[in-house]
Amino acid sequence: MNNFFIAQTFGKSSNYTDIPNYLFKEHNVKKGLRNEDGTGVRVGLTRVSDVVGYEIQDGKKVNVPGKLFYRGIEIGDLVKGKGNARYGFEETAFLLLFGYLPSKKELNEFAGILRHFYPLPDEFLEKNLLRSPSRNLMNSLQQSILSLYNYDEDPDNVDPYQTLLKGVSILAKLPSMAAYAYQNKIHYYDRESLIIHYPKEEYSIAENILYMLRRDGVFTEQEADLLDVMLMIHADHGGGNNSTFTNVVISSTGTDIYSSISASIGSLKGPKHGGANIRCSEMISAIEKEIGLKASDAQIKQVIKRILDKDFYDHTGLVYGLGHAVYTVSDPRADLLKSCCEKLAKQKKREDEYEFLTRFEKVAKETLAGNGKTLSNNVDFYSGFAYNMLQIPEDMYTPLFVCARMAGWLAHNIENKMYDGKIMRPAFKYVGEATPYKKREER
Repeated sequence: MNNFFIAQTFGKSSNYTDIPNYLFKEHNVKKGLRNEDGTGVRVGLTRVSDVVGYEIQDGKKVNVPGKLFYRGIEIGDLVKGKGNARYGFEETAFLLLFGYLPSKKELNEFAGILRHFYPLPDEFLEKNLLRSPSRNLMNSLQQSILSLYNYDEDPDNVDPYQTLLKGVSILAKLPSMAAYAYQNKIHYYDRESLIIHYPKEEYSIAENILYMLRRDGVFTEQEADLLDVMLMIHADHGGGNNSTFTNVVISSTGTDIYSSISASIGSLKGPKHGGANIRCSEMISAIEKEIGLKASDAQIKQVIKRILDKDFYDHTGLVYGLGHAVYTVSDPRADLLKSCCEKLAKQKKREDEYEFLTRFEKVAKETLAGNGKTLSNNVDFYSGFAYNMLQIPEDMYTPLFVCARMAGWLAHNIENKMYDGKIMRPAFKYVGEATPYKKREER
């Protein structure tokens, strides 16, 4: 194939395809569906969850400490209420899907239904997962979700109740599909032994994830509790986040749930969305290798300036783990995760790493504030350290995000079907010229 021709033609095409930036303002286009003050353009209503990072006072945006509500309940209260009990994520999923906190009997019944749906269809592992390993687990998950369509007797039924049943089944199966995709990848590409643990019926979703990922299948209650909390805080984040909005857009066409979820996974894969947790983890590792855990605040500040000057790590000028589209003062998920990490770090004798992260967070905020930016750490900042303490490989970070966010995707999908129902069809303004057709021999 003549790649040079494609490259040359692509360069030439800018003479015909360029859209000057001033035209976006002239036609009042909301880039990224954002208003000029950074707030999102309102395109829907929801009762599933609420993300609060600012208030509008006298017509102006005023930043406030961040809050995240699931069905009106603060995420911090949910985590605190769970305590050391199991099934925190299952309780959260129930709340998001049905709108209220379950009784003990209802929670046990719901957990039992999820357990019933744990197993993959007969020969699904052999015919789908093991035959098509992927270097990227998110791509593998997309393929697996789409393959489930073929095992559904009525896959195109998009009735809200049928969508709920199919979605709950997907929610229960995602941990197995993610874990097996990882085991298959390291077997095929890294030549490691293939070890498959089938999910245990008596285990919660968090417990099964640790069991299926670890070769010996052994984990502690404290480890399962931390992962349970991580699934809870990642379960939803309003209707406007990219992957949830993608799900609503796709489902508004009347397509099946498998296509909608696969599209959301593709969205979450992106480094500007779910994939940011891996970038943050890699950045922290590179910094620790460069200056060490015992580095002074001055050394930390220096490496942050190098990052901002595009002289370190990926040369983008971005300090990953800081900043958010809505939160400015604080991210409630990050605060919860920070507290959980502190407890487990003490148990695992990794206080030095935790202390370095807290100092890096402080110095980074101060450095960015000096540059006129007020940014808080986001949930990605401590998630890499949390996953690392749980012996979860980086390849699994974003797939675990999928396992959690599936609950939110499903809740918004059903809500939109029931109370909106219109196909998403925003407007685009044509800003090109009218051009007469030229015959081939005249070009």
